[in-house]
Amino acid sequence: MPASPSSSVQAARKAVADRLREIRRDAGLSGGALALSAGWYKSKVSRLENAVTPPSPSDIRAWCRACSAEDQAADLIAAARTADNMYVAWRRVQRSGLKQLQESYLPLYERTRVFRTYCANVVPGVLQTHAYASALLRSISEFHETPDDVSGAVEARLDRSARVVREGNHRFALVLEESVLRHRVGDAQAMAGQLGYLLSAMAFPSVSLGVIPFAAERRMWMIETFTVYDEDQAEAELLTARVNVTAPSEVRQYLKAFAEFAKLAVYGADARSLITSAVDALD
Repeated sequence: MPASPSSSVQAARKAVADRLREIRRDAGLSGGALALSAGWYKSKVSRLENAVTPPSPSDIRAWCRACSAEDQAADLIAAARTADNMYVAWRRVQRSGLKQLQESYLPLYERTRVFRTYCANVVPGVLQTHAYASALLRSISEFHETPDDVSGAVEARLDRSARVVREGNHRFALVLEESVLRHRVGDAQAMAGQLGYLLSAMAFPSVSLGVIPFAAERRMWMIETFTVYDEDQAEAELLTARVNVTAPSEVRQYLKAFAEFAKLAVYGADARSLITSAVDALD
């Protein structure tokens, strides 16, 4: 069972908080004494040690200075930044619009050789059509109230997909829940075009596309959409943020989850039959 993305972030933050507590205790200081030395209220020490409040770089420097452990400040600041970077709020990366966000993924996509993606809500970005991506990104832009650059974002997404799916040495293992085929993004024409493109994409040498049928006996429950890039990094998508997972033990859990989803999926003619059925069900 993969740890939830939010729990992974909290664990990373707690590790930093625990290290702060150890430094204080090694210095023989009480919480009150440390607060006095740093010029803080005592409650701030408690919040930092219990991971209630993430420490800023200046907080860590002041803490280490009060404990005569200045040599540990740099490593702790780096650990705190790593914890913060695990959880990236969409509002932070979308403040300039969606186009820049789409472009920011290109270096990661270009260096990744094997993509493993599980989707329970929408068609993966690498296989989205222009109409489908336009409808989806329009709804995201309106919900998150980002600057309106949807047209540019769609072009950036499709350009990125063309580079990695049709060019270069990349492989894509994609597993979708059957519900993805039935959730209507855009109008019937947009969905028909998207489903038709999935049928075409199944013939791409770089793509393995599986569909988990509604009737599959579940050995793995539906979870958040995620992608594992090679075996180095996993990214999970939440409503308010994306969560980057780089701890090897956690990446392995996502790889294990993907393997379980892949066992539930059908491929080839059986997958095409499910897609065709979804096309036939459109008005």
